[in-house]
Amino acid sequence: MILQKNDDAAMKKPARPSRPTSGLSSIYREMIIPRSQEETFAFFSDARNLDILTPRWVGFKILTPTPIEMRAGALIEYQIRIHGIPIRWRTEITEWEAPHRFVDLQLKGPYEWWHHEHRFESCKDGTRMIDEVEFRAPLHWISHPLIVKRDVRRIFDYRAQALERLFGSANAG
Repeated sequence: MILQKNDDAAMKKPARPSRPTSGLSSIYREMIIPRSQEETFAFFSDARNLDILTPRWVGFKILTPTPIEMRAGALIEYQIRIHGIPIRWRTEITEWEAPHRFVDLQLKGPYEWWHHEHRFESCKDGTRMIDEVEFRAPLHWISHPLIVKRDVRRIFDYRAQALERLFGSANAG
């Protein structure tokens, strides 16, 4: 008997992970972008812009063919490098409320848990962009204090600097 391999199975969505009850770390970042809420949301809705917002040392590459139709249920496959080691990362857009917010959740990748909520609020100087990330890495009790928290902070620091270069800063008065 010959068994056939179904290549479509490789892109089937893994089960959503359950949120851990302990060992979570978080990042909260807020920034005013001097653009309309619609323009800001459109920029963040285009997965190709992640390359601009991610430091080179991460070795970030989108593997899903672009443009990606962003919506609840959209799956995005990436490759990154963590300290030189290539890792595949798959996320699902679990919530999509244009132009106010969306959430990406890691289904497969370097973390035991990754939940990233992006919020966009209209304000006097443009758009308040809020990132809230919860994450937990394997061996979190060792890796978080030594490596993971530092790396995630560096990535979001770079992201803020890249956004300031691209859009200017409403914060710098």
